Amino acid sequence: MPRPIVIHFFDEPTNTFSYVVQDPDSRACAILDSVLDFDYAAGRTDTRSADEIIAFVRDNGLEVEWVLETHVHADHLSAAPYLHEKLGGKTGIGANITVVQDVFGKAFNAGTEFARDGSQFDCLFKEGDTFAIGNLEGRVLHTPGHTPACLTYVIGDAAFVGDTLFMPDYGTARCDFPGGDARTLYQSIQKVLTLPDATRLFLCHDYKAPGRDEYCHVTTVAEQRAHNVHVHEGIDEEAFVKMRTERDATLDMPRLILPSVQVNMRAGHMPPAEDNGQVYLKVPINKF
Repeated sequence: MPRPIVIHFFDEPTNTFSYVVQDPDSRACAILDSVLDFDYAAGRTDTRSADEIIAFVRDNGLEVEWVLETHVHADHLSAAPYLHEKLGGKTGIGANITVVQDVFGKAFNAGTEFARDGSQFDCLFKEGDTFAIGNLEGRVLHTPGHTPACLTYVIGDAAFVGDTLFMPDYGTARCDFPGGDARTLYQSIQKVLTLPDATRLFLCHDYKAPGRDEYCHVTTVAEQRAHNVHVHEGIDEEAFVKMRTERDATLDMPRLILPSVQVNMRAGHMPPAEDNGQVYLKVPINKF
């Protein structure tokens, strides 16, 4: 089975892993789940995290073919437009982005100028779709539950699972955002865990479970099946749904959820400037 070269980048303020995935037989690569740094208190963006990726791509003479999202992130802003401007590549996300756009377009009163058809992205992926990174073939699994638009990208012996699974000692993603569903997540995880045991699973986040001192970004199907504290073999769907629902009720909203969703539902673009030339992000009061 092809083994892509995978380089990870970590943004500690949002506990987010981004990836460059390279075809070992060419200079072709894809970028997954990038981060645009954001100072919420000051309302200022910064490209430090994205610039690390740009420097790596340029230093290694790589050619970016894709800038991909596993889902509409609620904990960080995407740097996809900035990376596309600097490096090229087509943008892609799950076709159910339209569901997310409809929900949050209404929540933020985005108006008729906000297209809710996914047209901000170059490619809307569905279950079973394939795409190329040089000589590598990428295959799409629709893995909703955390959000309706979540995808897992399977590229050779690697799968990029977004916010479905975390490290085995930390468990699984929450399902209490609009459109999330614990039962659906369980079924999506079972789909991922039917991949070969040695498949490398690259995570979007890690939070260092108690007793672990280092951040980790990769595990395997076999490790998840044997040891995931929420969904290892022997835990059935009903038990998972009960656990996930009770746990979600105790969780605070992500610190950057309001700016993140407004930007990421637009493929990483800011809302249009108002008549004074200034861009604003909204804070709906008592909405979430």
